[in-house]
Amino acid sequence: MIDQTTIQKIFDTADIYEVVSDFVSLKKRGVNYVGCCPFHNEKTGSFTVSPAKGIYKCFGCGKGGNAVNFIMEHEQLSYVEALRWLAAKYNIIIEEKELSEQERQEKSERESMLIVTNYAEEFFVDQLWHTDEGQSVGLGYFRQRGLDDETIRKFGLGYCPEVWDGFTKSALQKGYKQDFLVKTGLTIESDRGLFDRFRARVMFPVRDLAGKIIAFGGRIMTNDKKSAKYLNSPESEIYHKSRTLYGIFFAKRSIVQHNRCYLVEGYLDVISFHQKGIENTVASSGTSLTVEQIRLIRRLTSNVTIIYDGDAAGIKASLRGIDLVLEEGLNVRVVSLPEGEDPDSFAQSHTATEVLEYITDHETDFIHFKTKLLLEQAGNDPIERAKLITDIVKSISLIPDNITRSVYVQETASRMKVEEKVLYNEIARIRKVKNGESAAPLPYKIAEQQPSVVISERSKAYDVTSCETEEMMLIRYLLLFGSLEFYEEKQEGATYSVSVGEYIISELAEDELLMLNPRFREIQSEYRRNFRSEGFIPAKYFIGHPDPEISAIVADILSEPYELSKIWTVRETSFRTEEMLLAALLPKIVDNYKMRRIEIMCWEADDKILECQNRGDMDELLDWMKKKNTLVKVRTRLNEKLKRTI
Repeated sequence: MIDQTTIQKIFDTADIYEVVSDFVSLKKRGVNYVGCCPFHNEKTGSFTVSPAKGIYKCFGCGKGGNAVNFIMEHEQLSYVEALRWLAAKYNIIIEEKELSEQERQEKSERESMLIVTNYAEEFFVDQLWHTDEGQSVGLGYFRQRGLDDETIRKFGLGYCPEVWDGFTKSALQKGYKQDFLVKTGLTIESDRGLFDRFRARVMFPVRDLAGKIIAFGGRIMTNDKKSAKYLNSPESEIYHKSRTLYGIFFAKRSIVQHNRCYLVEGYLDVISFHQKGIENTVASSGTSLTVEQIRLIRRLTSNVTIIYDGDAAGIKASLRGIDLVLEEGLNVRVVSLPEGEDPDSFAQSHTATEVLEYITDHETDFIHFKTKLLLEQAGNDPIERAKLITDIVKSISLIPDNITRSVYVQETASRMKVEEKVLYNEIARIRKVKNGESAAPLPYKIAEQQPSVVISERSKAYDVTSCETEEMMLIRYLLLFGSLEFYEEKQEGATYSVSVGEYIISELAEDELLMLNPRFREIQSEYRRNFRSEGFIPAKYFIGHPDPEISAIVADILSEPYELSKIWTVRETSFRTEEMLLAALLPKIVDNYKMRRIEIMCWEADDKILECQNRGDMDELLDWMKKKNTLVKVRTRLNEKLKRTI
């Protein structure tokens, strides 16, 4: 709970050039700095840092924002974590809000548990490298599995000795509390006393997105058939298996750069891929995929390739969980390795180029993969084929995007020799059941089921994007010139100065217009609340906005992706040129925007009139006709003002 004063101090102190140059090689170009974008692969630098505006912007991939946004994006940290990162860089003491007793206790407990897991990693690593048992058993195992020393150290792999309470005794002697040893699951408390959960196992630390060690996995090194081969930490205050992906900390940057995540099953699968340089790889650690894990991936990319062992039974068992990936709107590709291979063995026996080539040549979309797998099992049995079609349709029905759903319907209909309308009706029935509506079959109607724009609802074709340009320009003028004087007006003998911001806000308020873009609407509302406040500097205020999406949008709007036309004098800057043209351009932009909104309202009114006519609702029809007449008058007035011909 960082207080607002400290947050503002971090924003004021953090220099965008200093922050970015820690990660990107920048060269000065005019008043800005340019380099190659760290978020996507490029040979020619399109990544620009503007110290004057306090923003960065890549004109290749579109990412942009302030210093906090950069650290959030580059290091994949939360907003608060990024603030703490910058505070540490600039030696700013974090002042926190007063926490309740319960909040203070929870925070203290969580931090204590993280301190314990951090010590545990140090202990296991020390045992691996500096004891005879660790070297012969643990280190020998890792090397036998093909891991080099650099990889072993990178992932913090270790060894827990074959002693009843070796770790526990060491931790207690170091002053770590028994309570937190038990709560992290590293120590088990029983009638026989305290003992180590992971004794006689090689250790795999599990890190969260920020790199903090939250749990462990251990593989047994003895022939004890009563013990599980792999053992994981139990759920705790700091570890929730359903929200964790093994390797995510080491993979996050590569996932963003390649805009793709490879999903495998086990610890060694991930480690072997990383050792080959394929670092955008994570694992679900032997559990079925969960919504939380999928959303964790979606923070980094919308493209997932799932790599399966060559075991058909294992693939079939995991299909149900992967439907969740489709439901979350990710683009899913699937690769099945040759029989008898798993990602670990395949990576160990092939070069990185060969692994990537195999994935490229053999990956297919999830629906095709599922269809092929189940079709082989169904054969020519009509009942089994019917079950297969139902199964495929259930998966397709989960896809949120209408167009993607339509493509799969067409291809499934062609492959399974079923009419599209049958599939559309079944999808509609499934989605209705899911939404709690009647499950009765619906008559097939092409306009209702297919995802193309419905012509009768013309207003839907003119959604937010139809006003995007005007709204973006108005926001830009609010940010850049909002505090400048626009014109003077006289009231009761006194002269008042009207600023650009006041003009825009009042013009929109006059017609009760809130911007259609939700983020622009937030900026508009917040600007209206603050523009009369003393010391309010619009660009600075919104660049340092606590909502990273808003600050990124503002950075994007303030960035200029093009050079000035040569018709402008060399001495003029783009800022000055826009300011010179403000008096002529701004009223036209405002009126054009109003015209766009009126047109949308007219189309909506036409649709409502048509609906009322079809229903025979004369009272509502008259109301909408009156509204339409009013809108037409406003449109005529605006047309005259803009000197247009209707």
